[in-house]
Amino acid sequence: MASTTTILERCRVAPPLEGAAAEEQTLPLTFFDMPWMHFHPIQRLLFYKFPCSKPHFLETILPNFKNSLSQTLKHFFPVTGSLFYPLNSDKYPEIRYVPGDSVPVTVAEASEALDLNFLTGDQPRVADDFYAFFSELPPSETSPESEFEKIPLFTVQITLFPDAGVCVGFNNHHIVGDASSIVSFIKAWCSVAKFGSDDKLMTSSDSLPLYDRYAVSDPSGLLNHIWDQMKSFKIESPPLEFPLNKVRSTFILKKRDIQKLRDFVQAKKPHVTHLSSFTITTAYVWSGLARSEADSGEEVAANEPEYFVFAVDARSRTDPPVSAAYFGNCVGMGVAESTHEELKGGDGFLTAVELIGDVIANKVNKKDELLRDAGDWVKKFCGLIGKRLFGVAGSPKFDLYDADFGWGEPEKLESVSIDGDGSMSLCRSREFEGGLEIGVSLPKKKMDAFANIFLDGLKL
Repeated sequence: MASTTTILERCRVAPPLEGAAAEEQTLPLTFFDMPWMHFHPIQRLLFYKFPCSKPHFLETILPNFKNSLSQTLKHFFPVTGSLFYPLNSDKYPEIRYVPGDSVPVTVAEASEALDLNFLTGDQPRVADDFYAFFSELPPSETSPESEFEKIPLFTVQITLFPDAGVCVGFNNHHIVGDASSIVSFIKAWCSVAKFGSDDKLMTSSDSLPLYDRYAVSDPSGLLNHIWDQMKSFKIESPPLEFPLNKVRSTFILKKRDIQKLRDFVQAKKPHVTHLSSFTITTAYVWSGLARSEADSGEEVAANEPEYFVFAVDARSRTDPPVSAAYFGNCVGMGVAESTHEELKGGDGFLTAVELIGDVIANKVNKKDELLRDAGDWVKKFCGLIGKRLFGVAGSPKFDLYDADFGWGEPEKLESVSIDGDGSMSLCRSREFEGGLEIGVSLPKKKMDAFANIFLDGLKL
């Protein structure tokens, strides 16, 4: 893959050694964290249209970027720390921060060949081109005398597009936190960068993270049960091979589009009651992708199972509820199942809506149902590996389109991780009130077929 950026600096940023950051901190894992132990890293890109010269970037933007990160890290020590994974012992993994720990920061400059306007568009763009804007997590470390493998959790990169804008790329291990947690960290960092200090964080009760692991109730010993499974099933994502031979496209469902689809379902299937924007949107994309297989020349057996898996924020769904400020993983799993023939047929969208709606109505929204099968999450997910699996990354509830470092709101959010795991990305539309923005990564021929299906369906 040809290099499209020039590295200007590699450095590390540590929190100031004051308060909690001056002492070693250990954070035990919960049963919510364990299933994400070997999940692939999560990569997000925020593109900003903020024309500035290279001298201004290096002398003003970059120092504030680093200083604000340092000030924010003193409140978010897990981001700075590492996962300590036990080797040949009965100990549990844990996140540990030691004074002196720091976050790798890469500073880069985009080549003149890269057009920021094109990269932030909605049209198909070569997926490989986005890998220049975030840095890989450093390799894990194991010393001969250590009982643990030390695994880094977070890196960040800032890339200048001279006289055009800036891109900030985040790369994190999922074990450090779910979307709610990482978005809260990014927004806290934005607040410090924009206002010049962490004073606003200190005076806002919902801005500071809560680390109390006792907030997660586990009377049935799920932690031990899931950890035993994780030692038996080591789920690891294979590395990506370049070129990916994929393009990334963005599709918008405006508020009126979603309502039009909702009205269609109500007319055809009046007994279906769960018709949220999430249900409508994911069903529309899931069924559209199944139809695009045939239109792009791929052959899939009619009875081949199709699975849609989605994460559910469990903070308000546990007993007792967990604070919205809880930092870590606190998500459950929903799974809808169909067959390829059902999903690609003329009523595929209606089928998908009913299936996803049933899971949300009867599992997600019913007290005590979401976690009833938590002990089987790992086994269930392992059983889906290698099958036709579709997922969703992100949520309109955890919005990054207001993440302002002082350069204005982002022009575009890209979830790079979907290139490798067969997921769509989902967030609120930046342009259309009440609309949703969908990111998809597919081979070019299949993308063309899907785009036609997506647009034709809205016309009908």
